Amino acid sequence: MRLLSSPNGHHFGTVPNHRDAVDLPELIAIQRRSFQWFVTEGLREVFAEISPIEDFTGKNFRLHFEVPEQPFEEPKHPVSECRENDRTYHAPLYVNARLENLQNGEIKENRVFMGDFPLMTDQGTFIYNGAERVVVCQLVRSPGVYFTGVRDRTSGRYLYSAKLLPNRGAWLEFDTSAKDVFSVKVDRKRKIAVTTLIKAMDKNLASDEAIRQIFEGAVPEDADHQYLEATLDDDSATSHEEAVREIYNRLRPGDTLNIADRKSVANARSLIESTFFNSRRYDLGRVGRYKLNLRLRHREPFTDTVLLQADIIEVVRELIRLNLAQNRPEDVDHLGNRRVRAVGELLINQLRTGLLRMERVVKE
Repeated sequence: MRLLSSPNGHHFGTVPNHRDAVDLPELIAIQRRSFQWFVTEGLREVFAEISPIEDFTGKNFRLHFEVPEQPFEEPKHPVSECRENDRTYHAPLYVNARLENLQNGEIKENRVFMGDFPLMTDQGTFIYNGAERVVVCQLVRSPGVYFTGVRDRTSGRYLYSAKLLPNRGAWLEFDTSAKDVFSVKVDRKRKIAVTTLIKAMDKNLASDEAIRQIFEGAVPEDADHQYLEATLDDDSATSHEEAVREIYNRLRPGDTLNIADRKSVANARSLIESTFFNSRRYDLGRVGRYKLNLRLRHREPFTDTVLLQADIIEVVRELIRLNLAQNRPEDVDHLGNRRVRAVGELLINQLRTGLLRMERVVKE
């Protein structure tokens, strides 16, 4: 067998006992570390998202879940037996449950069996009915904010847009029109002026003058392109209630909201708050918060994984700056905007789906 060699005589087939040789890394280490994170931390995080579970009235019962230090018992069968006898390598999962009766204060505690959960072998595989299988890592776009620009054929200028992508929840897509108006689409619904969204989120910013003050001096505008003023002129909402109605009509297209009815406005406001500010429905994740802080020059703690009003305002400021500077658009497909979703996170996503279904059953 001939060895491949270069013209100067160097061989590339093998490098025995060479001081510059690099040791082969443990290629399955990322899978094993991810599954260990799932066992030690991920399970607690996903159960904390649904705990406590209350009945629909919130006055009768409350169910708490707590993951113990060792949530898994010993596997029912060893790895070798599972391979030979076509068995599944799994172990029972138990959590501590506490049911609280809010009427009389009675508390019942018990250890609850949640099911047999597949375990990872030392080779980073799962054995299902005797067959070894692997969970392949995914290369996905990281949650965060991404700015792109499209050249306008009429003016020749770049019109910048932004996408605020959470790990879980509604997307926010910001656009710049040829008339210098900033609009936003909530979860791919119809467009509205971005100032309408700001007014709906905070009563203190329900007037045009209040919005002008928070953007005053932040980004210089030129006489030809008054983005903020153009957006305010396009905004039909003149009060907080009208802004809430506009957002509600986008989120619930078939429903009509009477702003004279305080209860209806309160329910609509609750819907908006749960859509963006409730951790059960909206989650940037630690990676998303880090990317958002890095791009918008924030210093928010990584534990704040829900959307903040300051995030919306900073995105608008950055859009104004980019449209005025006319810099070259970013490459959103750059590998720096991607992340690896390993086995632990994939398991968490599937387990979260099942727990949310269980939550609905418990409530009913």
